[in-house]
Amino acid sequence: MRLTTKGRFAVTAMIDIGLRQRLGPVNLAAISQRQQISLSYLEQLFGKLRKHNLVVSVRGPGGGYHLARHSADISVADIIAAVDERAALGNDADDADDLGAQGASPTSLARSTEELWASLNQRMLDFLRTVTLQKLVEDQVAKGVELEAPTPAKSAITSPAPVKPVRTRAPNSVFALANAMSKH
Repeated sequence: MRLTTKGRFAVTAMIDIGLRQRLGPVNLAAISQRQQISLSYLEQLFGKLRKHNLVVSVRGPGGGYHLARHSADISVADIIAAVDERAALGNDADDADDLGAQGASPTSLARSTEELWASLNQRMLDFLRTVTLQKLVEDQVAKGVELEAPTPAKSAITSPAPVKPVRTRAPNSVFALANAMSKH
């Protein structure tokens, strides 16, 4: 398993949702701004997270995302595997290919350390399966992360602002205008 930028950003965004979902669906644009992650990149990640049933999208005004299951039922390994196909494989087969491309024979360096890397990879995966999103959210709350008040969703249909009447001294009809002109 590799810890990539994709995985890091996905975990960060999921923590953001875990912290704020009780306030309603969490907008990707707001996550982008708070976490300094490109909106288009988040859209790609959330497509994968949605496909793996980790988040649910809510459309329309005030829409966004919320967790598909309780945060205690989502592990860091689940999040990373959802967004990074290579991590989902659970091995680094590409690394062995890289060694072969560099001229090392498969019987030398690759075979002598294969068991070590496989064991290390399995331990890392086992550890990431024990770290839940709920634990990460609780850690952020314990650190004193402050949540801003939600901004009210803008409605597609808005009522017009009240119009103050304008007081003028102009005549309000043709007859009043004729009367005012005849006096001058």
